[in-house]
Amino acid sequence: MASVKFTQEHEWIRVEGTTGVVGITNYAQEQLGDVVYVELPDIGRKVMKGQQAAVVESVKAASEIYAPVSGEVTEVNGALADSPGGVNQDAQGNGWFFKIKISSPTELEGLMDEAGYAAFVEGLK
Repeated sequence: MASVKFTQEHEWIRVEGTTGVVGITNYAQEQLGDVVYVELPDIGRKVMKGQQAAVVESVKAASEIYAPVSGEVTEVNGALADSPGGVNQDAQGNGWFFKIKISSPTELEGLMDEAGYAAFVEGLK
């Protein structure tokens, strides 16, 4: 089974072998409100951990999406260009933003697991 890790900036990464599927958490999409636009990275773009990789805009605000690990973008979720509301409907499933070929798997060690992220979010309330 794929493992899922979380960042303090409310991104998630589902690790499938050497690939990571990246999106924003349910908490993040709830804070944003209705998502109206998503700017996705170019395929082939190399990103570093913590670097801005995408942008999501809602009726409330625009937010940067940061790469949870370093690597190369291998695929983007083109469905979000036509219907960015998919982020609100299924943020941690079909509302994913991009896939990345992970170049430094050890960077995953600094991310939170689901229980750690739930505790982190609870501390924000």
